[in-house]
Amino acid sequence: MATDNLYNAQFMDHVAHPYYKYKMEDETYSHQGVNPSCGDDLTLQIKIGDDGKIEEASYQGHGCAISQASADMMSDLMIDKTPEEAMELCKLFGDMVRGEQKDPEELDKLDEASMLQSISRMPARVKCAELAWRTLEEIFKEQGIAH
Repeated sequence: MATDNLYNAQFMDHVAHPYYKYKMEDETYSHQGVNPSCGDDLTLQIKIGDDGKIEEASYQGHGCAISQASADMMSDLMIDKTPEEAMELCKLFGDMVRGEQKDPEELDKLDEASMLQSISRMPARVKCAELAWRTLEEIFKEQGIAH
């Protein structure tokens, strides 16, 4: 699903009509993530269900189109994942946007977030794309849920 045309209709839909950008009222965990190099700022909220899986994810905040679309895609991808599965996906995403992982079969695990693969050719934008993913990792590390 990776594409050289990052700002395609699917990407822009996440920017213009984010499904997961709202304040969750009964979250299990909440954490603020900031990209000091550009000012992107978001608060990620997740709800862990009785089965130990992520039942709901949402975010609030502001930033560039890349950080906002990435947060929306990540929130969607994490539903029904265990914290361990979520951490693996966060690592895979980071490896992809840094150009360290290019295997199409592996990147398929990221579903539509794999469209952000071309970020690897825009080093200044990597932190924008990673913001929500790093924030989720920080939640789990703070809580001692996953490593």
